[in-house]
Amino acid sequence: MILSTSQRNGSARERLLARLLDAFGEALPPPEMSLREIAARTETSHALLRYHFGSLPGVLAAMLTAQRSRDNEALLEAAQQGTFDDFVAAIWRTYTRPEQLSRVRGFFYVVGLAAYAPEDFREFVESIDDLTVMLSSLAEREGLEAKEAREVATVTIAAIRGLLLQEVLTPGTRSEDAVTLILRMSEGRPAPRSRPER
Repeated sequence: MILSTSQRNGSARERLLARLLDAFGEALPPPEMSLREIAARTETSHALLRYHFGSLPGVLAAMLTAQRSRDNEALLEAAQQGTFDDFVAAIWRTYTRPEQLSRVRGFFYVVGLAAYAPEDFREFVESIDDLTVMLSSLAEREGLEAKEAREVATVTIAAIRGLLLQEVLTPGTRSEDAVTLILRMSEGRPAPRSRPER
């Protein structure tokens, strides 16, 4: 089988992204790290990083998108097994672990850049809504109409991100009972329906 140029470039980009993820694990390169330093750490070339990702923010956006996609696979299992409240708590636990701090910082760094040039971060911007979609589906399963479920999910994710941003800017000021406060906003939801026995 002969691959097209776009397929070859796509697979090369995916292999390079896998090397970046292997090199940095759960973390992200700090914004002050140069592409040359990242290339040295991943044992690749600066030119390849620039060709496939364009810039350091491009590297960060690609890594964040891939890391969040991986997180979402695990969170989706929690969503299938639990309630709306369980899922909110699982999201909160996932992103407040100490080892996630560099990724949370990186997320807000890239979001800030994407706010000025969303077309430069299209893949990242398109992935931003993924948790809202999953949470909305859970709210519908628990009895809300589609429009209201979407609104509740949107506000819930916004509250989580707002509290995470507060923690990045002023560490240690986050409420210990943040999940309860977030869930209190959606108390008007009906009680979860019991699942039919199989």
